[in-house]
Amino acid sequence: MTTTTTPEISTSIVEESNFLKELVLQVRAQDHYGVYRNWKDELVLSNFVVSKEKKSKISVDGDVDAATQLRILCFYRAIAVCIEKETGKLCQVVTDLSHEGFGWALVWTGRLVVLSRTLRDAQRFGYPSLKKLAAQGERLVESGLKNVEKYPDAAEG
Repeated sequence: MTTTTTPEISTSIVEESNFLKELVLQVRAQDHYGVYRNWKDELVLSNFVVSKEKKSKISVDGDVDAATQLRILCFYRAIAVCIEKETGKLCQVVTDLSHEGFGWALVWTGRLVVLSRTLRDAQRFGYPSLKKLAAQGERLVESGLKNVEKYPDAAEG
């Protein structure tokens, strides 16, 4: 009697999401000392996963630390690059955060603000899982793509 087994094909959530792939690239681009060079993609993105319990323990009284500011910037840059790849239009990102964790993030191309998001409690920036991180990133990319499609003249500059 012969039994044949098919090997299980396991793909990671990062491999399934163009947004997460780009987010990994953005984080690694900011890694000037090569710390993340050999890390698995899921480990590189682990700082973006913040459970409800962990969020509740993070104080919003203090300043937003530099690592959190960089994570927020990488998140919106990944969105911008995904939009750029789909449309062929150069996208730029700017974030502005007060020391209290309030501010905004803008993604624009030409004269068009493709995406505008208000940020609150930035000290607690993160998502409960990589799946929810991917879903939110992809939703924002889709929103930006719709705006470029709706206002092509403004996107031209």
